[in-house]
Amino acid sequence: MSATTRTLTLTDNETGKSMELPVLSGTIGPDVVDVRKVYGELGYFTYDPGYGSTGSCSSKITYIDGEEGILQYRGYPIQQLAESSNFLEVAYLILWGELPTQAEYDKFQYSISHHTLLNEQIITFFRGFRRDSHPMAVMCGVVGALSAFYHDHLDMSDPEDRRIASYRLISKMPTIAAHAYKYSQGQPFVYPKNDYGYTENLLHMTFATPCEDYKVTKVQAKALDRLFLLHADHEQNASTSTVRLAGSSGANPFACIAAGIASLWGPAHGGANEAVLTMLNEIGTKDHIPEYIKRAKDHDDPFRLMGFGHRVYKNYDPRAKIIQESCYEVLDELGMHDDPLLQLAMELERIALEDDYFISHKLYPNVDFYSGIIYRAMGFPPSMFTALFATARTVGWIAQWGEMLTDPEARIGRPRQLFTGAAERNYTPIDKR
Repeated sequence: MSATTRTLTLTDNETGKSMELPVLSGTIGPDVVDVRKVYGELGYFTYDPGYGSTGSCSSKITYIDGEEGILQYRGYPIQQLAESSNFLEVAYLILWGELPTQAEYDKFQYSISHHTLLNEQIITFFRGFRRDSHPMAVMCGVVGALSAFYHDHLDMSDPEDRRIASYRLISKMPTIAAHAYKYSQGQPFVYPKNDYGYTENLLHMTFATPCEDYKVTKVQAKALDRLFLLHADHEQNASTSTVRLAGSSGANPFACIAAGIASLWGPAHGGANEAVLTMLNEIGTKDHIPEYIKRAKDHDDPFRLMGFGHRVYKNYDPRAKIIQESCYEVLDELGMHDDPLLQLAMELERIALEDDYFISHKLYPNVDFYSGIIYRAMGFPPSMFTALFATARTVGWIAQWGEMLTDPEARIGRPRQLFTGAAERNYTPIDKR
């Protein structure tokens, strides 16, 4: 990041005071106006609800151009990574900034696969939840509690402690997600296997039982691996900003990731893929589609088609194009093209790609639309969709958290406000009100 020779001038018309605002340039993307000194010099705050036009940090991890439909991890286009790489290799890239050599990858893969087991006392912690608890509620609690079980490497000023804590979170998250599912089903926990791949292990722990093993197919493991790769990071979204904000206070990484999970749970964020299935169930059958399409076009109707359009992408979500292929591969292998709900989803997809209203408003199917279909086809209930998202996004959260800790410009997060409440007033005794 560098300051250009361009500046903007901000002048207070009442006092005549003015100041120069430097314009900063990144590697690519829009330039930014540096407003850090505005309050100190002029006494003004900037006002940007939702931070849609505010850069809260500098980062080298992920770049998004929503207008052009571009997503890059460390400079690599997501299309190239999805075609040629895998989730763990991309995880290494996101964490450390470069693609690994074979030796580096083998060491990283070994470290992740050999730290998947949870402390056995955590099993008791699971049993403190109601059986019908949402898996995200369980994950919030269990991940936050990890610091009580793994507090031997929590000196965050030590790079090695940060690495150990990071690897622990990445390796144990699939186990926590699978155990959350097993607990909700009243089934015994299935332990991880060190010789299984990352997503292969998660599928096995989720669907195997002590009395019947589960054969993980290459198509399903690859589809889930690709979904995880596409969800690994997505710049400064709500949950990532939550992790950074929590981490800015010096909170331990387990608490920070638990905070990120809580933020991701919202239906406007990670819960969107679960909302897609809820919407499909509400529509019911294909003959009801015209009615709901009409409602979706009515600005006075609160109904919205979930899984279409995106807050950032004003073009086709680049992740959706990639995962669409995996979606059809999974449906083909499982012979589920005749499933009524999936038929309904495919009809909605066809309409969205052909209807002038959807095209003009750029309401294309996004990654949440296809991920929900894939998860359902594999046998995951909708309540698990966001838990799977959280498992994948843990890599990005950790990388962003680690980057923040080593950023010399990082400060404890403290947003300001435009106060619109009552001005100062005097207290009135209760018998005189």
